[in-house]
Amino acid sequence: MADTLLCRRNLAFELYEMHNAEALCERPRFAEHNRETFDAALGTAHSIARDLFAPHNRKGDEHEPQYVNGAAELIPEVAPALAAFIEAGFLNATRDFEVGGMQLPNLLSQACFAHFQSANIASSSYAMLTMGASNLIEAFGSAEQQQRFLTPMIEGRFFGTMALTEPHAGSSLSDIRTKAEPAADGSYRIKGNKIFISGGDQPISENIVHMVLAKLPDAPAGVKGISLFIVPKFLVNDDGSLGARNDVALAGLFHKMGWRGTTSTALNFGDNDNCVGYLVGKPHHGLAYMFQMMNEARIGVGMGATMLGYAGYLYSLDYARNRPQGRHPDGKDPSSAQVSIVEHADVRRMLLTQKAYVEGALDLGLLGARLFDDSMTLPTEDERKQALELLDLLTPIIKSWPSEFCLKANELAIQILGGHGYTREYPVEQYYRDNRLNPIHEGTHGIQSLDLLGRKVSMNGGAALKALLKQIHGTCAQAAEMPELNSLRTPLEQLVNRLQTVTLALLGDLMAGKVNQGLANSALYLKAFGHAVVGWRWLAQAVVAQQALRQAQGDDVAFYQGKLQAARYFLTWEVPSCQHELALLEARDDTCLAMQDAWF
Repeated sequence: MADTLLCRRNLAFELYEMHNAEALCERPRFAEHNRETFDAALGTAHSIARDLFAPHNRKGDEHEPQYVNGAAELIPEVAPALAAFIEAGFLNATRDFEVGGMQLPNLLSQACFAHFQSANIASSSYAMLTMGASNLIEAFGSAEQQQRFLTPMIEGRFFGTMALTEPHAGSSLSDIRTKAEPAADGSYRIKGNKIFISGGDQPISENIVHMVLAKLPDAPAGVKGISLFIVPKFLVNDDGSLGARNDVALAGLFHKMGWRGTTSTALNFGDNDNCVGYLVGKPHHGLAYMFQMMNEARIGVGMGATMLGYAGYLYSLDYARNRPQGRHPDGKDPSSAQVSIVEHADVRRMLLTQKAYVEGALDLGLLGARLFDDSMTLPTEDERKQALELLDLLTPIIKSWPSEFCLKANELAIQILGGHGYTREYPVEQYYRDNRLNPIHEGTHGIQSLDLLGRKVSMNGGAALKALLKQIHGTCAQAAEMPELNSLRTPLEQLVNRLQTVTLALLGDLMAGKVNQGLANSALYLKAFGHAVVGWRWLAQAVVAQQALRQAQGDDVAFYQGKLQAARYFLTWEVPSCQHELALLEARDDTCLAMQDAWF
């Protein structure tokens, strides 16, 4: 089979033609880099992902972690794969040279990490969680906490987790019950239960640093009473050596439909009333701090969903090109040779749908990474603020849209393989099972839609929404200069114009106090908004491809033609379908809101 990690030509298109990665090298932070160093990092990521992560993807699925004598046991291949990942510098790809980092732009770091997500989403998740937890401590931890916990995390000796969810509360963080009692030495004693803690126990690292949400005795009710604590699996002595085992117990493992290679744990904190935790930052500000890691994780989930969809697409494309079956509808001679199934129109439809979903999602995820770089390195504070606001607005889309539509791509990959796709002898069924988690964790579609409509579109007087619309209109203006793109541009303009009208009307409802009614169909709004954003990204790709096609030679001709055809599919097949969702939103349809429990 062909290499299904990632299409290298498309990644180069995204980095250097769409998101202008080389221009980042003109900024002081990235001045030591150039395209050669970028490509070297990408090549190393590809090699390690191919040689050490991909080979045990199936084995990790078939031999999920086991609960043995109060600890989790994993297959032996995970540890050396992560060791190679760390040794190559990818755990600290964006950190300063002075602390052993690669000082890469986030855009390149995400592109590198995409290879590991495609090769083995389960094993790569340990690294993703550790990067998020270490960034959290770096941003909000004290100097002592950074010395004690961050330094060994940067070195790859300690891994990290985020411990939010509790059995009775689920996604409702305002209802958590985990308590933190002050101790005489300035630390705290944590007591409570957390579930679905990815990486909550494993034998790979020397220590595990849990970032735990809990409430102090004087905490106000709701989310304003949540504080953030560092709770290590092993206590750490002043000299950096490991001390006694902390009072954190693995209560059990969850057995999942997919993503089986990542331990999903239930943890008990303080069963013996001696679980030591350390307050991060100010009391009662924990959720605001944790949102940094949560938003990083949401973008990571979106990219993970994208790469699982991408892997399925590339596998089913290779299969379709090499699987002879049947003849064209006008082929009446049964003695004639069979054609590859890629020749059948409906198979091409399914492949083109996958291409539109996964390449649109990849462009969106890398746009988010580029915006993060802009928020940190643009020359003026106002420019950095605008980039961050736009990233905040797009984060629910970057998380949810790939989680829904790249999962649909995985479903189509199974369909293309037919009966073989439904068996475990082929990887596409695992890609689907792995991807099915992504619409759930780090905030369901429903939660993301409430965030988008209830908070993000109106924040700062709608500044980010106005900035987004300005960029979309700018792309439409570029496309208007190319007659070949008129049929692609028009459906997007129609959707965006109507979406603006619907947005203003729904925000009016919310301002008038009609909160339940205004947010009742927010999931429809999320889909329409997401299609508008991805439609914009496809039109932007079409503009670049149309320009490049004029001078293209060799294989690049087919590449750019493929881009234009995928853009044509998404903008003329998918985008117009959202008019139905907008009609329901305009009508304030209450079919779901008015449904009664007893009627079910």
